[in-house]
Formats: sequence, structure tokens, C-alpha cells
Amino acid sequence: MKMSRSIRLGIGAIAVALAATACGGDESRSVTSSAENGNLVVGIKFDQPGLGLRNPDGTFSGFDVEVAKYVAGQLGVSEENIEFKESPSAQRETLIQNGEVDYIVATYSITDARKEKVDFAGPYFIAGQSLLVRADEAEITGPESLNGGKRLCSVTGSTPAQNVKDTYAQDVQLQEFDTYSACVEALRNGAVDAVTTDDIILAGYAAQSPGDFKVVGEPFTEELYGIGLAQGDEASRTAINDAIEDMIDSGAWAEAFEATVGASGYPLPDPPTVDRY
Repeated sequence: MKMSRSIRLGIGAIAVALAATACGGDESRSVTSSAENGNLVVGIKFDQPGLGLRNPDGTFSGFDVEVAKYVAGQLGVSEENIEFKESPSAQRETLIQNGEVDYIVATYSITDARKEKVDFAGPYFIAGQSLLVRADEAEITGPESLNGGKRLCSVTGSTPAQNVKDTYAQDVQLQEFDTYSACVEALRNGAVDAVTTDDIILAGYAAQSPGDFKVVGEPFTEELYGIGLAQGDEASRTAINDAIEDMIDSGAWAEAFEATVGASGYPLPDPPTVDRY
């Protein structure tokens, strides 16, 4: 028996729809739904000492890691049921949009441009942009001193290097790498003159290599670190905001900071107000 053309087209349309659903099922990922199922995939940095670091034994440490675990715990998911996924700066929005992670805690500054693609809970921390130089550097004391063709390194997909070029030093030579650890190695071997990103990140690298580097100048921006999640997931966003507030109010926020970043000498700041942006 022959099928009519309309029936064949209808079956074809259903097949396409089913295929699309199968391929893109994770794109509507909900943090609260994942938590109800008992597991979470959380994006962090793997190469930022004091914030998000994958240790040689495969464990993870840092302030962002502690925030991520606290939030998961408030959502009912224990640490052993968290899968940490590396989230380089340039890939964070894509990881969220593709449903590869439930949320990201990775020194993720809240910006208007990013809010066009993802939603944010928080902020859970306020940082400021600064500069890392070699310990014997005398000429570079802040962003204004980067003129004269100084070589400045930052990470692809981040905003700090462009901030310097737009506001302070138009003739600075920008070099971008995939990770800040690569920038730090370039600074160590003399390939660049300075590394720029948020002061708390730079303090971690300075602490990791005592006597090799120093953070110079006062912070010259304000960066609100948020937890990135899928757009439109208001229930999850509210739950994460509640978790951040509980972490701050309970004292766990300050304890986590001192246990991770405190060793770098970075002073304990005042906690942020959630939903400040």
C-alpha cells in the first residue's frame, strides 16, 4: 500500500523533530532539575591557584570550587556527585548554551554583553583589574605605565587587556593566550612585560611562585563575579542566589576565602550584595 505524499511528509517532519530533540535535548538544561536527579556538572577553571585549580592528584581546590560545592550542597547535591568541567574564558557561554554544564563558577565577570547569552546569579565576589609583573620590574607601576609598546598578556575571550588598551595605553602590544597560566609562563620567560586580569587571580599566581612575581598598582576596574547559568531559568537562578546569601550570612563565605585565597596575602574583602548588578 502506497503512502500519500502528505503522510510521507508528516512522517519525515516527525523524524526530523525527534532527531533535533535527541541532539539538542541538553540545551534546555535546568540546574534544579539536574539537582533533583542527584548530579550536577559544574564549570570551573583548572589553572587558577587559590580560585579554581586541578591538583596533581585529580582533586580540585580554590575559592570558586568552594562556592560551587556550597551551592550544590544547598541544592541537595553532595560533593561526590559533582562533575567539574574545565571552562576556559572563551568557552563559558558556549558550554552553558550547549547544555554541557549546569552552572559555571569561574571568575566569571557579569557584563551586559554576556547577559545577552546567559543569565547570572550573584555576584558572589567583587574583584578589580590589576597587573602582574616580574619581581624585579621597576618601570611598570600601573596601567598608565604600559605605554611605549609594552607587551601585555591576557586571555582570549576576556575583557581586561582591551580595557587597558581602550582606557590607558593605546600603543600597548596585546598578546592573548588560552589560559592565564600560559600568560604567567610568558611573563616568567620574558616574552611579555605584564599580565593583566583581576587582582585576586594575579595574587594566586604570585603566591604560587614566591619571589618571582608581584602585583602592582591599585585595582582600576570593578568586576562582579557571578555564577553563569542558562537564560530564562529563573527558578534555578533564585535557588543559587539563595545559596550564595546563605553562604555569606552563615560565615562559610569568609571561611572559604581564608582557607583558599588567604595564603596569598589578599585581604578578606567585604562580601557583596547579591543581585547588585
